[in-house]
Amino acid sequence: MNARWAYIQLQSLIVKRMMANNARSREIQQRVLQKKIQICADSRFGRDHGLRSIRSVADFRRQIPITDFEYLRPYMDEVRNGNPRAMFGPQTRLLMFAMTSGTTEKPKLIPVTDDFVKSYKRGWKIWGLKAHIDHMDLARKDYVHLAGDWQESRTESGVWCGSISGLAAETRPPVVRRPFIVPPQVGKIGDWTSRQYTTLRLSLPSRRVGMIITANPLTLISLAKLADQHKETLLRDLRDGTITMPADGNISLNPSLKKRIRPVNKRRCDELEQIVERTGHLLPRDFWPELSLVGVWMGGSVGAFVPDVRKLYGSCAFRDHGLSASEGRMTIPMQDESNAGLLDYTSNFYEFIPVAEFGNDDPTILEAHELEEGQSYYILLTNSGGLFRYNIHDVVECVGFEGQTPLLTFLHKGVHCSNMTGEKLTEYQVATAVREAFVDSNRSVETVMLVPVMASVPRYMLLIESQADQGVERLAEAIDTRLSNLNCEYENRLKTKRLLPIMPKTIPTGTWRRLRDKKIADRGGTQEQYKHTFLGSSDAILGELGVGPIASGR
Repeated sequence: MNARWAYIQLQSLIVKRMMANNARSREIQQRVLQKKIQICADSRFGRDHGLRSIRSVADFRRQIPITDFEYLRPYMDEVRNGNPRAMFGPQTRLLMFAMTSGTTEKPKLIPVTDDFVKSYKRGWKIWGLKAHIDHMDLARKDYVHLAGDWQESRTESGVWCGSISGLAAETRPPVVRRPFIVPPQVGKIGDWTSRQYTTLRLSLPSRRVGMIITANPLTLISLAKLADQHKETLLRDLRDGTITMPADGNISLNPSLKKRIRPVNKRRCDELEQIVERTGHLLPRDFWPELSLVGVWMGGSVGAFVPDVRKLYGSCAFRDHGLSASEGRMTIPMQDESNAGLLDYTSNFYEFIPVAEFGNDDPTILEAHELEEGQSYYILLTNSGGLFRYNIHDVVECVGFEGQTPLLTFLHKGVHCSNMTGEKLTEYQVATAVREAFVDSNRSVETVMLVPVMASVPRYMLLIESQADQGVERLAEAIDTRLSNLNCEYENRLKTKRLLPIMPKTIPTGTWRRLRDKKIADRGGTQEQYKHTFLGSSDAILGELGVGPIASGR
């Protein structure tokens, strides 16, 4: 404890420095921008866009348009195929690609460079240090971090692709690594249920777990329910020093994990059995009585599940995970029970577009210090992975300032995108999947809508006017298959049971016509200008259409 607390006290100077520098974050943002430009200045992208000539933010905006991944894809494809110089200068090391879904049929591979990882880790270090400063008891407790696998696949040129959280976990320094009792190798277990069972098997021996960290609250709900569902097997495994995977098929652990599967001391086993005898359940609120802090997303649509997490994990504090994505960390929450985070102004360069002007030919572009409290914005991100003025389609609200640095809360993904569990489904993907599924089913394409439905396990509802047609079940399955092919994160959420399969729902003939007429009457325009959306923005449309609720299971 003394060594760990001494390390925390020494490193906490980073937090104090950041808080002191909030008053001059505009100046620091200028330096960050110049560094990002230097990283790519001697690349093909840099030459094509005249990066060497950029001296100011105004120059930057003249030289580079607002981008999306399709704009950058020609350069990124070259990097993926073994030519990092297409995007980066000779001093930059490419470590891996972070995998995420794209806005077209092709997934995105975000380059992760040495400077990218340095920035990513620094943001997490500040988050963790501030959490320890506010919860000093954490210095004597264990932690559970649910990280992904950074080595899921390789590109044609041999570079690993996966989750940056896995790389960060594997490369923690020893003094930081010791309290984390679930090793990063667990993230490499392909079967989701087996991965979560292994997490429980390795963390249940400790009653001194003080902090658990993962992005999505649905992951924590799933972990708690799995513990309760398999309580008898878990208790037997703990006593016998075994591990009995609940998934179908044989899941073999790598040797380093097998060494950790040992019998647990009798006192702890007795304690867990007494919990089950007393409560009839095996839940985190009881088996981790010293839990102090849960780090998880608290904003956006998934924030609706935080109350369920509280019921399962007890009366500990909650701290938002922060606005982060494969493209980079954007905010660092600095206090409990709030989904507001301080803009991570040392890691990336940020620009903002007011929501009301998004989509205009010449929208107002603001720097971070120019935001207004109470207003909502789209973020443009410039990072160390080759993303310049990148529209990440995240909408945030400015809820205050620390000096020149805004405090932001995540509201939702932007237009034409749905993101209940991290699947980041786009209008383009849905329209493509629907069209192809109709063709696969030998049906004429008709108007449908996929609507996100938040429930204990979310899913999408397929609204279709076809009446008394048993083929709609097969059509829904075909759309699921096509969406899985188009969007790797949607496929992952289905496989890991964080999303249920699409539920078809027939609606009265003429529904779409009435919806069209109403929208034209409300918004103006003509019949020819009206465009039906294949992806509903929220389940509020169900009430508008008079569609009743659906069952939580299939």
